[in-house]
Amino acid sequence: MDTLDLFYQCEGINEIQHVEVEDDATFAIVKAELIDKHSLASDVCLFLEDKDEPLDEDWKVIDCVKETGIKIHLNRCCLVKVSVTFNGQTVEHSFGPSATIARVKCWAAEKEFGMEPKDAGEYALQIVGTHERPTPGTHIGTLVDCLDCSQAFDLAPDERVNGSTGSIA
Repeated sequence: MDTLDLFYQCEGINEIQHVEVEDDATFAIVKAELIDKHSLASDVCLFLEDKDEPLDEDWKVIDCVKETGIKIHLNRCCLVKVSVTFNGQTVEHSFGPSATIARVKCWAAEKEFGMEPKDAGEYALQIVGTHERPTPGTHIGTLVDCLDCSQAFDLAPDERVNGSTGSIA
């Protein structure tokens, strides 16, 4: 029997994790394995990356594999309330916990604040009250406490380090 590479993030674990599953595995099997592996609560739900609805656990993993592989998220929050502030204006929207920072930023910068994609590229989401700027592939569910299922960001200018022609003394 062949195996499939499955990449995942889940509440309380910020780094992308990897597991190999048999090609006939269902998401129920995957869920049970990951709950056991990480001592997660039994009521976590599974989400495909950037999807807002939980997965049907009877589905086979192989049926959801794309060219880029398969990425899932496990979380007790079925929705994460996200707020983004820019120039004194705050917008709010709820996403599934598997929504990536890139998707949230695109929604906020382009759809809500009316930026062109080129201009939006000059900004990053920063967690309110910190200097933390999660990477674009981070699932927002990794950043929340499942007691309130919310996260607030500022849309801040991206800090770029420009090269220098001067020499170091």
